[in-house]
Amino acid sequence: MKLNTLLLPAIALLATLTGPVALAQSKPIRLIVPYAAGGPIDVTARALAERVKDSLGTVIIENRPGAGGNIGADAVAKAAPDGLTIGIAATATHAINPWLYKAMPYNAATDFAPITQMLRVPNVLVMNADTAQRLKISSLADLVAYAKANPDKLNYGSGGNGSAGHLAGEMLKKEAGISAVHIPFNGGNPAQLALLGGQVDFNFDNLATAAPNIRSGKLKAIAVTTLARSNALPEVPPMADTLKGFAIDTWWGLVAPAATPKDVLTRLNQAFVAALNAPETKTRFAALLAEPVPTSPETFGAFMAAERAKYEPVVKATGATVD
Repeated sequence: MKLNTLLLPAIALLATLTGPVALAQSKPIRLIVPYAAGGPIDVTARALAERVKDSLGTVIIENRPGAGGNIGADAVAKAAPDGLTIGIAATATHAINPWLYKAMPYNAATDFAPITQMLRVPNVLVMNADTAQRLKISSLADLVAYAKANPDKLNYGSGGNGSAGHLAGEMLKKEAGISAVHIPFNGGNPAQLALLGGQVDFNFDNLATAAPNIRSGKLKAIAVTTLARSNALPEVPPMADTLKGFAIDTWWGLVAPAATPKDVLTRLNQAFVAALNAPETKTRFAALLAEPVPTSPETFGAFMAAERAKYEPVVKATGATVD
């Protein structure tokens, strides 16, 4: 009896070491990025994977692009909930696509366990600099006043129907009570080229993408889409200064399959939050004009739910769908 009593702590320790958390230590973790290699989401995922190797072991990035991010997100949703497969949740995959696609392979609300939000990148309302000068538009108030005086004279480009740029334009039209013609392009790069060439009047673009042309003077930054000013572009006011509560930015974070044990999620959260808070990480991501947003799993889950609720009426108002 005494021997058995002495063995109990050892048995308990052995059980702990062979559980899901220890499994994540002894085997590599697969982090699925639902977009192609080389983009901002992929770059930041690889940077974090490098920073958590001491606490979590090897984290292997697996790119699974396609269907607006749905293919990669679905792979995470259907993976074993053992802490060895996690993935990226983004604005498209977990807030826009559920309302945009007629048939979704996963349920964004129930098939995932949140770990932490990773980053937020402001979007920015930009105009062709020559167009802005010709129309005497230097602020959001100027743009709204011009649009009201000249219905449907302004047009805006986006990376396609249902894209973040399209939805931001629809939100602007609704909140400001203006009309403008939407011109969809096959991707963000063609949309930006059309703006630079004067084929469209304004776009909502990712700040990291637009910044070089803003700095060169080719584009005029009218307003950022975050509620507060961006540290990356402090001289440009937020749209919320003119349209109260207006906020639409690009974000992404980490999720696991829904049934992943809470202790595993806690350990993953602690490791990635520490990595996001590291000064070296902040410096590296600042070069991408991205702001780290480490959170608790509960906070990130509530945030994603709020984003889905925000985008539902906007997507449905556009009538945009993808088969």
